[in-house]
Parts: sequence; C-alpha cells; structure tokens
Amino acid sequence: MENQQIKRAGLKVTAPRVKILGILEKSRKRHLSAEDVYKQLLSQDEEVGLATVYRVLTQFESAGLVCRRNFEGGQSVFELNSGDHHDHLVCVKCGKVVEFVDSLIEERQSQIAEDKGFRIQDHSLVIYGVCPGCQSQD
Repeated sequence: MENQQIKRAGLKVTAPRVKILGILEKSRKRHLSAEDVYKQLLSQDEEVGLATVYRVLTQFESAGLVCRRNFEGGQSVFELNSGDHHDHLVCVKCGKVVEFVDSLIEERQSQIAEDKGFRIQDHSLVIYGVCPGCQSQD
C-alpha cells in the first residue's frame, strides 16, 4: 500500500519513505512531529536519521501525501492528507488536538471571503482552549 502511494505521488520508493509513511498510517496519534516519527523509528531499531525524517516529510508535503500544521508552540506536526477538509481544536495545556467539521463555519467563511472579494484557495481554522481532561485538573 505504502509503495503505491509513494509512486502515485511521483516519488521513488525508498526504504526510509516506506518506513515513515508506514508510521504515519499506523499511528493512533494523527498529528506527529518529525521528532515523534524519529523516536518511533528508533524504537523499531531502524537506522534513519532525524535529517532524513525531516527531508522525507517535506517531500511528502510537496507531493501532497501529508499536510503540515503549525499549531501554537511552534512545532510543526504532520498528518496524512485524507483529502477532506477539517479544522482543529488544540489544548493549550497538554497539546491534545481534536479535529472537527462544521458546515455552518465553512459556509460563513465562504460568505466572508465573497463579501470581501476574495476567492479562497485554502484556509485553516485552529481554536485554542483547554480540553476537558485539563479542565478537571484545575
């Protein structure tokens, strides 16, 4: 499966690419930093350097296989590009990320862009707050 996705993206199939894509596909956590991927490779006794992980993730992003997100805190995280648009809620205490889709928000954003004469090419909505788990610890 990974080999076909890599080929369809116009990239040469290499061992690091296959391993990194496999980690992204199998992870229970949908948003992984390059360091998260690197740590998983280390735990699997794979000899792939951190620089290679960054390079492969950037190649995957350029090819449209993954999306890079820059949430508050500065660290980039990567998620597989599922082709469907969604927005994010991010906990400012623990970093938990929750994805959501809301048709009313999408309609309103489109209307605002139209009212201002903009043609939307892409957009991102991130709402920062405190998740229920962290609220219960206050």
